Amino acid sequence: MNKKNSNTKPLKAVALSYDSIQQAAPKVTAKGSGLVASNIIQKAKEHRIPLQEDPSLVELLSQLKINQTIPEQLYSAVAEVFAFMYHVDREHSKKHGDGSFASTKDN
Repeated sequence: MNKKNSNTKPLKAVALSYDSIQQAAPKVTAKGSGLVASNIIQKAKEHRIPLQEDPSLVELLSQLKINQTIPEQLYSAVAEVFAFMYHVDREHSKKHGDGSFASTKDN
């Protein structure tokens, strides 16, 4: 029988999207825990989308519904995530000249 450690939290993931022309703020496009979280992370890696680990932010974002715009209280924290992504994209473009996102996590 396979027992889980009661102190081990399941893996969680939340995917966000933002189109500054069409959206007032980023929105949740996918979320899940366990196998669903693993699939979200795998898809991000396949599409070379940067990943950032922030358990506290994931906990807050996972309370939102799919396609729900993030609340104003999370703007600052999410802005940091998007700034990180743009930085990674810019650095990757300088090195590779293709303008695509590079994965930042090798799991």
